[in-house]
Amino acid sequence: MSVTLEDARRVIAAAEKRADEIGQPMNIAVVDSGGNLVAHVRQDGAWIGSVNISINKAWTSKAFDIETKALGENSQPTQQFYGIHATNGGKVAIFAGGVPLSRDGVVVGAVGVSGGSGDQDQTVAEAGAAAF
Repeated sequence: MSVTLEDARRVIAAAEKRADEIGQPMNIAVVDSGGNLVAHVRQDGAWIGSVNISINKAWTSKAFDIETKALGENSQPTQQFYGIHATNGGKVAIFAGGVPLSRDGVVVGAVGVSGGSGDQDQTVAEAGAAAF
């Protein structure tokens, strides 16, 4: 099981809708079960610096089968995953906006969003994941 291009387009469409509702242009990425990019959208006006961040958030969320927001909370000094952001060539994202995509209780991909505040990225990613 994995994420198809059709799945990714549905997730991105729902995420774009939410980004439009909150008035914040976003970069939205969807990866498959291997963490490979399936689709990416950069909305008009979204920061170019957030392209790779959105992809890394999706990759991180799938690589560890966890929301990046939760990983970030657990990677602060004195927490169990402190320093994890320095692993995997610095690709690990430890801030809000990465959400796993599950099918039948199995994580089969993830969506990553970047371009706003952490709360904005998270709400847009959650909207995309809800469409999966």
